[in-house]
Amino acid sequence: MDRKDLAAQGTNDRSLAPQSRQDWLAPAFGGFAPLVGLREQMNRLFDSVFRDLATQTPVANWPSLEVQEKDGAYRISAELPGLDEKDVEVSVQDGVLTIRGEKKAETEDKERQYSERYYGRFERRLTLGELDEEKITASFNNGVLTITAPKSPKAEAQAKRIPISTGQTVH
Repeated sequence: MDRKDLAAQGTNDRSLAPQSRQDWLAPAFGGFAPLVGLREQMNRLFDSVFRDLATQTPVANWPSLEVQEKDGAYRISAELPGLDEKDVEVSVQDGVLTIRGEKKAETEDKERQYSERYYGRFERRLTLGELDEEKITASFNNGVLTITAPKSPKAEAQAKRIPISTGQTVH
């Protein structure tokens, strides 16, 4: 009795149905059914890997920054290869220093029939506290942005050293 006969009788006997897709494919693919199953497993593996890669957020910490505090000022360096100073903007508001920019690059070689385009934006924000906003300077040299942001006199006066004790727990 085949499935059509069972369906016509209203019978839903699962014992007659193939137990796995490989069993179902075996007559059609002969001895290759195990390879079909392997292929399906590989497809699931690649699908899960690429799905995971697609859902990851892009690198949010680009460009990398180096921040130093010395002599009452912050010195921030950012490596921005391939950019010019016209591609970068530095601003400050309420003690938050913002570095943003945009990279556009296009390469074309008509002889080899080759072209490549790259486009991307970035933005980094640093909360530095009270700054003397009128004295902040920025320079750009060989792809390195350097910002000097002096602290305000008020911020310098508010700094408080916290003593550290040994052997006692604080409640």
